[in-house]
Amino acid sequence: MDTSTYKSEVAAAFDRAAAAYDRLGVEFFTPMGHRLVDRLAPLPDERVLDVGCGRGACVFPAAERVGANGTVVGIDIAPGMIEETTKEAARQGVGNVRLRVMDGERPDFPEGSFDVVTGSYSVIFFPDAPAALARYARLLAGRGRIGFTTPVFTDDTFPFLPPVFTDLIPRELLRNLPPEWRPERLRQRFNSWLADPADLVRTLEGCGFRDVVCEDETVRLVAASGTAWVEWSRTQGMRLLWEHLGPADREALRERLVSSLDAMRVDDGPLTIDTPVRYVTAVAAR
Repeated sequence: MDTSTYKSEVAAAFDRAAAAYDRLGVEFFTPMGHRLVDRLAPLPDERVLDVGCGRGACVFPAAERVGANGTVVGIDIAPGMIEETTKEAARQGVGNVRLRVMDGERPDFPEGSFDVVTGSYSVIFFPDAPAALARYARLLAGRGRIGFTTPVFTDDTFPFLPPVFTDLIPRELLRNLPPEWRPERLRQRFNSWLADPADLVRTLEGCGFRDVVCEDETVRLVAASGTAWVEWSRTQGMRLLWEHLGPADREALRERLVSSLDAMRVDDGPLTIDTPVRYVTAVAAR
């Protein structure tokens, strides 16, 4: 993998999506971020680092927990995300949040700078995530703790999307993706250490952590309609697929998804999709 090209493509895609990211009325990242913070339970006065902070799904609940004398630093490789989240912090009058554009794979902080590190659907995307996790172990002070979320990867589902989408996205469309984003490459890259909790535990222990806990929960993704979900998906990781489709394929996929997802709604109510999420927490081995 050409890591520089990979990172520049990811940064550019999320930079373009920043204004609408997690702001189109679809519930998923925000409740997942709150739940991750709940699991780590930052204490008053603690120092929290949120990696790949996006629009602040973990930043703001963490800031509330640590209080005025604590700090939350959010980093993201996409300048647009930092700009939008900075605006949101100012709008909310949150004074204990600091936001920086930074490559989360190589965090630029002194050792022992933080008590808690969070990364919701972020740290796993680094080209060499285990190496990055080892760096985060060194950034934690004392018995500092880390927590991140990841999809529940299996060999028979489409990577990163709820299982229902495995049969909704035609395989022939995936030929438009860059090679590193095609399902077979994603499975090689992610399933090898994330699919089996035992592999995940061994990886984190090798990175300098102990007391590793992997627990799966269902996060309910809620959208007003199939159309709302499709518009939301254009601001998330699936944006990379949309951008690589030609106009005809893009419109055909949009119609297929809207029709199929609307058929799942009950009595014209909202679309609800139960999405399995794995929560991983660990303590720095000191």
